[in-house]
Amino acid sequence: MSNKEKIQRLAVLSVLAAVTVIVSFIPLKTLGLEITFSMVPVAIGAVLYGAAGGAVLGAVFGVTSFLQCLGYSPFGAALLGINPIFTFLVCVPTRILAGLLAGMLFGALKKSCKRDTPALLAATVAAPFLNTLFFMSALVAFFYNTDYISGFADALGASNPVSFIILFVGINGLVEIICGFAVAFPVSKALNKFVKSSLK
Repeated sequence: MSNKEKIQRLAVLSVLAAVTVIVSFIPLKTLGLEITFSMVPVAIGAVLYGAAGGAVLGAVFGVTSFLQCLGYSPFGAALLGINPIFTFLVCVPTRILAGLLAGMLFGALKKSCKRDTPALLAATVAAPFLNTLFFMSALVAFFYNTDYISGFADALGASNPVSFIILFVGINGLVEIICGFAVAFPVSKALNKFVKSSLK
């Protein structure tokens, strides 16, 4: 990798990291769960720089999410009060893994397809989907039997962990996946072309 490529990668990832942090502080809130658009820049980074880029930006999102549990997010603060270690595991590794796998998916599909569009579409949709899947799976694994989460499950009429996940994040997951398509897809497609052309 040339110095120009290194500088460009550092600059783009820094901008995307800053966007990730900023967007993390302007979520929509529903049923105590925050609908975040932070996976949009994570998905873009996964497209531009593969699994490594997705993982780095996923880590930025995850760490920011965990720090918000210190008081900014009531939901996160409640989890932190129950078990800080489990809260960290819910917030950070799940986001790293989502970004990592989105980047890997993009790379794999890009090699097997003649055009970038299917890979771009799959990665930008997969990133928010995987984020929701991993976050909720970890939340259920570590906190489902606590009084706090059981209260949400009872209020929603959920009879088991699977129904709880579906009822709790149905709208959340749908909105994030739509944003992944409507925002991350066209932006990552344009930036992908720009990054490639600027290195020629």
